[in-house]
Amino acid sequence: MTNTESNTVSYPVMEHFYTLQGEGLHTGRAAYFIRLGGCDVGCVWCDVKESWDASIHPQMTANEITQLAAANPGRIAVITGGEPALHDLTALCNLLHGEGFKTHIETSGSSPIVGAIDWVTLSPKKFKAPIQEALDLANELKVVVYHHSDFKWAEEHAAKVGKDCLLYLQPEWSKRDSVTPLIIDYIQQHPQWQLSLQTHKYINIP
Repeated sequence: MTNTESNTVSYPVMEHFYTLQGEGLHTGRAAYFIRLGGCDVGCVWCDVKESWDASIHPQMTANEITQLAAANPGRIAVITGGEPALHDLTALCNLLHGEGFKTHIETSGSSPIVGAIDWVTLSPKKFKAPIQEALDLANELKVVVYHHSDFKWAEEHAAKVGKDCLLYLQPEWSKRDSVTPLIIDYIQQHPQWQLSLQTHKYINIP
């Protein structure tokens, strides 16, 4: 796909903003977030349920999104959702790369990832399990812990990712007071895992 063709491809964008990455390996780094509409997973504890229906969000071209991102000095672009892998991200990734960005995606892994993504954060959900194709691409596996049974779920998926994939356990926000101590104990006994916190929520940034 040429850049001219990429310019005209559009996506349903719920929101876009410049902030700090709050989770995983890249916590604390400046990043431009692009939240796309559309999701076929439907987690009951999702904190952005308004992203699920792609039809209610305005269409923006890949070029418009890229130029807004490029107006900021940071050069990480995080494509999230919803479920961003429902979209062909080729055009958006091509243009972002042209502006010097590293492209990151936050996905449940329930659909194939299409586009040149530099960093894949895969967060598997019980509501629609990830496909092996997505697990193979994961740079970090981030399992949200809502219930004690999620530790078993985490181990099942840790066995399916590559040996260099980073492993994170993250408390579900509404359960953080009760779940975080369980995660700390678990990581002490299973040190291949690391703790991921939603630091952006603690410091009240987007």
